[in-house]
Amino acid sequence: MKISAKGRYGLAAMTYLARNYASGSPVTIVSISEKLGISKIYLEQVFSLLKRARLVNSIKGSQGGYQLSRAPREITPYDILSSIELSLMEETAPAAQEKMPELDRALAACVFTPLDEAIRKTLSSVSLDDILTAIDKEKSTESLMYFI
Repeated sequence: MKISAKGRYGLAAMTYLARNYASGSPVTIVSISEKLGISKIYLEQVFSLLKRARLVNSIKGSQGGYQLSRAPREITPYDILSSIELSLMEETAPAAQEKMPELDRALAACVFTPLDEAIRKTLSSVSLDDILTAIDKEKSTESLMYFI
């Protein structure tokens, strides 16, 4: 599994929105772009996909922007990546279907299906809240000073 830049930017932008969720104020793409150093045009494409997946709401007007459609504890990386990454759990045509169908079935049973399930389980076991907690933990360990 390979996560594209678009998927990574989507995770980062959604985490940024999660950080601002409690304020109830919409966040503009421009402010996300400036804060995270991501192209505004690229973010517009990402947010189009996130909006289509109903993960964000868009608010029009001068005070507009984007907000999470539900609480950060209810949104997982799986939700985000599956709305952005078209090939997250891509089904491919079996390689040896005509010559060795038993090989394809065995590969699916022993490799591909368990792998897909493990990826789905892992990405679904974390929420945006968990990511925010990890950020806070990273910040607190960075601020520690050690004297020898």
